[in-house]
Amino acid sequence: MGAIRAKIAGRALAAGDRLPSIRSLATSMGVSPSTVVDAYDRLAAEGQIRARRGSGFYVSPTVMPPLALSEDEPRRDRAVDPFWVSRQSLDTDATVLKPGCGWLPPDWMPDAALRRAVRALARTEASLLTDYGGTRGALTLRRLLLTRLADDAIAASIDQLMLTGSGTQATDLVCRFLLRPGDTVLVDDPCYFNFRALLRAHQVKIISVPYTQSGPDVARFEQILAAERPRLYITNSALHNPTGATLSLPTAHRLLSAAAAHDLTIIEDDIFGDFEPERSPRLAALDGLARVIRIGSFSKTLSASVRCGYIAARADWIEHLVDLQVATSFGGPSPVATEIIARVLAGGGYRKHMDELRQKLARARRDVARKLQALGIEPWLMPRGGIFLWCRLVDGRDATQLARAALEEDVVLAPGNVFSVAQTATSFLRFNVAQMSDPRMWDVMRRALKANGAGL
Repeated sequence: MGAIRAKIAGRALAAGDRLPSIRSLATSMGVSPSTVVDAYDRLAAEGQIRARRGSGFYVSPTVMPPLALSEDEPRRDRAVDPFWVSRQSLDTDATVLKPGCGWLPPDWMPDAALRRAVRALARTEASLLTDYGGTRGALTLRRLLLTRLADDAIAASIDQLMLTGSGTQATDLVCRFLLRPGDTVLVDDPCYFNFRALLRAHQVKIISVPYTQSGPDVARFEQILAAERPRLYITNSALHNPTGATLSLPTAHRLLSAAAAHDLTIIEDDIFGDFEPERSPRLAALDGLARVIRIGSFSKTLSASVRCGYIAARADWIEHLVDLQVATSFGGPSPVATEIIARVLAGGGYRKHMDELRQKLARARRDVARKLQALGIEPWLMPRGGIFLWCRLVDGRDATQLARAALEEDVVLAPGNVFSVAQTATSFLRFNVAQMSDPRMWDVMRRALKANGAGL
């Protein structure tokens, strides 16, 4: 394949030219004819060449030049908004350091368990590899999730649970079900930046409530509900993103009382819950899934590649949400993905994996916090678990300028205002402690801070 590509790139083969026969190329390169057949088939699948029955292979008349790396990279000069961190984190290559991203490095994930589960797929029936998923998702995984919900004191039945393609899709389906353009939705300030991006797509009015170290500011929460009458509130109860804060029991009770008084529905995103050393209060447990909808996934703890989310809610709501998933995705999540996740969860190693992760993250949080403080970057709090540190530039400098300077040296940071509807987090940054072991990142941070007149 490399030899043919080189000839096309060097104009030794032009559009429409006939390629060497399989036998002649195999002889000249010292490989088997089957190797050449495989190479030609792959080049044809790429669109580089075309097969003509009984005539051989020819260079495609519309052959494209090799893709320049810069053509596949995200624009660096775009506005620093909720999409900026996502695009920089998702589209840049592995040489770019990503302390602003929201996931763990590959070597922190249970790849051995995932590989065993993938190998086991070879012994399953063919329908699992070829058919659509059921509308509610695999029963085996749903039963495992019911047990996990019970660990959080959430008493749910099988008809109150459905699987989705991801945690993000779970939130999107609930928004499709509950919201109409122009409705008002309440989020925390700061909040997970993709909540803002998703709600923008739903054309709703987004308002925010200040977040404290024990949850949202309850007095302000109650005022907003009375004045704005939001239809929906979206939050993380356990290890809040980006702050790492934990909801207190008194705050949870007041939130639910206010929600009941003002007919507010709550989405409780529990994607980081398994990182907690001890379980904290859950709104869904205290509420009994009456007006709280619990969503989650395993993209942070198992794999962001093998994606699957879930929704736990009232049974009558689940019926409508299932119809929405059929309308938008034609069936539930990939049977391959759900089978892999179910096998890992049922294999017994997941609990040990999470125990080890929590210990590793505790060490990383302490080490990263110490290094950040030495640079004049102060953690807002020390979380009891999780992957994030929400930090302030102590001299009040603009974190967005710092992020732009770091990106020039291939380091992706997450500046505070991408998380803030009210744009009150100008001097804050969110750091992923698991992504900060490369010494090069710290050198870049020092230079970026110096260039912006801050730190060392």
